[in-house]
Amino acid sequence: MGNPTLLILAGGAGSRYGGRKIIDPVGPSGETLVEYSIHDARRAGFGRIVFVIRKDVEKAFNEMTTARFGRHLKAEYVVQEPGKLTRPDQVPAGRTKPWGTTHAILMAASTIHEPFGVINVGDFYGAESYRALAAHLNSGTSDYSVMGFVLRNTLSPFGSVARAICHVNENGYLDRIVELKNVEREGGHAQNIDSEGHETRLSGDEVVSMNMWGFTPRVFDQLREQFQKFLQVHSADPQAECIIPNTVNSLLLAGQARVKVLHSGESWFGITYGEDHSRAVENVRRLIEAGCYPKKLWG
Repeated sequence: MGNPTLLILAGGAGSRYGGRKIIDPVGPSGETLVEYSIHDARRAGFGRIVFVIRKDVEKAFNEMTTARFGRHLKAEYVVQEPGKLTRPDQVPAGRTKPWGTTHAILMAASTIHEPFGVINVGDFYGAESYRALAAHLNSGTSDYSVMGFVLRNTLSPFGSVARAICHVNENGYLDRIVELKNVEREGGHAQNIDSEGHETRLSGDEVVSMNMWGFTPRVFDQLREQFQKFLQVHSADPQAECIIPNTVNSLLLAGQARVKVLHSGESWFGITYGEDHSRAVENVRRLIEAGCYPKKLWG
């Protein structure tokens, strides 16, 4: 079996961040957050690196990857556009927003033919997380996987965030996964307020997905079917997104997938809001001081 591939989702609009997470530096030698992800993934045994990007950042992406690590590895990419995998009548006039993470993963269907991991471009998952994910993907199992993190450790002090709550059975597999759109700290706990104003109180100890997944190529046909069902209902909505937690939940409910919940002792951090950037810089500095990374990643 060959090495697994890492698919990096970088096609989101990043509206809350107010910048381009893919190219903003956090390391002392100008490293971006995703470069630390690539570094950890390569050490864990991932082979190819494939990005999903938007057309409007293609030039900046090529310049960044060439300048930052082009001599050390080849970063492949596919472009996510609303008109791909859809009919013209399914795309609302003027829509430029991507269709979400399910659609993003589908962009790589013709490129990836081996077990693969999925991550967000703006999240730091830690070296141990990549080792655990690689071990799962290399095990030969047909089960999918998701990396679980503790909710309270994934919240931003600067605003609400979307989090997918994992309901895990006694065997360590997902029973269901529920995306909550507006989760924020509330004292020593957390809360979610839905679009109708209903409040859900959370302990903060819940297991959540931060979009670090493991799949086999079999998933592409399943995602394609689910995406078409999504379009039948939501294609006229210019803001609708087909997100991977909801899609995986549909597969679980239909008995079409088993998803192992993996765990890591690593501390997650990410960039959702502009204010999160300085915290990411500080976290990286501490990891370098602890000997986890060299001062110059691609020396």
